[in-house]
Amino acid sequence: MNVTVLFTTYNSPKWLEKVLWGFSVQTHRDFDIIIADDGSTDETRQLIDRMRSETGIRIKHVWHEDHGFQKCEILNKAILQVESDYIIFTDGDCIPRADFVEEHLKCAKPGCFLTGSVARLPMSTSEHIGKEDITSGACFNWDWLVENGLLVTRKNMKLRARKYAGNILNHLTPARTNFTGCNASAWTKDVIAVNGFDQRMSHGGLDREFGVRLKNLGIKGKHVRYNAQIIHLDHARGYSDPENIRKNKALRIHNAKRKIKITEYGLNLVKDQAVRITG
Repeated sequence: MNVTVLFTTYNSPKWLEKVLWGFSVQTHRDFDIIIADDGSTDETRQLIDRMRSETGIRIKHVWHEDHGFQKCEILNKAILQVESDYIIFTDGDCIPRADFVEEHLKCAKPGCFLTGSVARLPMSTSEHIGKEDITSGACFNWDWLVENGLLVTRKNMKLRARKYAGNILNHLTPARTNFTGCNASAWTKDVIAVNGFDQRMSHGGLDREFGVRLKNLGIKGKHVRYNAQIIHLDHARGYSDPENIRKNKALRIHNAKRKIKITEYGLNLVKDQAVRITG
């Protein structure tokens, strides 16, 4: 199956490089990456050009001008560039374990979207992780992580799950199958059917609302929490606004109650908008 990994970035080339090193050692090699860039400076483009050359990964860089937080808009512009049947969604600050793409594809089936989880690293650990730690897989070793600052919490314990136990734990978890934008996947035709992401939404729950519409369409959520592993690099969140989060939640609840399947503020709004594409 042909597959695209799609994620956003914004002026975080140091973190983006670490993420791309993670994708350079995937056990499943036949995939391309689309980076949806919400207006970064030229430093990000230069990094992507270098990493495209050094890793051999097929990377398409979709960029628009910086007009503030427009994650849904740049996601939709990137979705329109997808040529594959299946999309794995993650973030430009999340390092994937070497079997991340493989596990998503193994679990993919028609009529479903997949949703995983993330282990959040403190800043000290995020900064410490280097290329060798990523390409060797050391940064997914529990002892290495704890030794280098990972907090031992209930949420982080999923990193200790043995590979063979992943499917069992996914079945037993009481967690809801909400669409988690940093670790999720869906069929391209289903993403298009709900008209992509709702561009009225700012930071806070935009991915979960997208998942609500997929479910309203009849697409069921399925967990990959314990087998598709990623670690999240720490960063500031100056764009977070409690009022926006409240509005986003209200829209999500409204759409869930009224079984809304298609947003009127999605892919249709960006089909003719300017975008720079390289790669």
